[in-house]
Amino acid sequence: MDTLTSIKVFRQVVDSGSFVKAAERLDMSTASVSKHVMGVEQRLGVRLLNRNSRSLSLTEPGRLYFERSKSILDELQAAELELGSLGSIPRGTLRVSVPNSASGQWLADLLREYRRRYPEVLVDLSFEDRFVNIVDEGYDVALRITSSRHSLPPGLIARPLRPAMFCLAASRDYIKRRGAPKSPEELPQHDFIAVGDLLNYVPRPAATEKTEAPLRVVLRYRSMAGAVNAVAAGIGMAPVLAVLFEDPAFRDRLTPVLPEHPLREATLYAVYASRRFVPQKLRTFVDFAADFLSAGSAHLFTSDRQRAEAPSNPQHIYLDGPAS
Repeated sequence: MDTLTSIKVFRQVVDSGSFVKAAERLDMSTASVSKHVMGVEQRLGVRLLNRNSRSLSLTEPGRLYFERSKSILDELQAAELELGSLGSIPRGTLRVSVPNSASGQWLADLLREYRRRYPEVLVDLSFEDRFVNIVDEGYDVALRITSSRHSLPPGLIARPLRPAMFCLAASRDYIKRRGAPKSPEELPQHDFIAVGDLLNYVPRPAATEKTEAPLRVVLRYRSMAGAVNAVAAGIGMAPVLAVLFEDPAFRDRLTPVLPEHPLREATLYAVYASRRFVPQKLRTFVDFAADFLSAGSAHLFTSDRQRAEAPSNPQHIYLDGPAS
């Protein structure tokens, strides 16, 4: 059994808080993870972890070994990154976290073109609406859509890629059955699908507060991807990314509602850990995504006004505070 791999597995178990979560993040079986940790303990002749059915904790020798091995692994990674940054050809696996709402055709087009230019890089995508812990979970970069960069975790680099627009949407079948609202005053008569806090951005009747004209919520989703499919099925209306109106899966099924009332302006960011040496695979991916999204596919994300106001050369933003 490879000693270095076993040490990395042990560190991931401690960082994850369980063998099951470590196995998921390492793409290994739980039995294999357990075998690696037991191998380290047998080689050292000490117990590193206290295990029970509900939790695990470090023993005193385990705490010492974890701190020392963590420093060694960090130094090893820094050395590999420094050497990798000197190479001219990006290569290796690039782990990317992407929100479900951004899993449309535009992303497939971006990845196709990136692979044509950098065939030695294997992009490993995970789709999830939570903001992952980039460092602890082993991601290289996360794409995130937010209306405020202050909502992003501190201690990271956030590069704005493109402005993004949310619009109210309904299926064409729903509009045929229920009719299209002609003003915000008619919205309380319709059915809505809630996802996150996006309904807070839906326009309300003039001279009223949000609490005075509640929207009729008939379904709640934790995932934007699920909500969009529910809208396409005709269940109700919901705010969605404007990009989806051009997506082949939805452009014949979704239609904008009250397009003269855009709901929310946000920004698509590439977020990654601040580090001394940025690997070529990460640098090329972020630069390529910024160039790709500022060119032919820009119209998928934005309104005419946003495109006119978008900076031609987005700057990297360091999010102050300790890394989480």
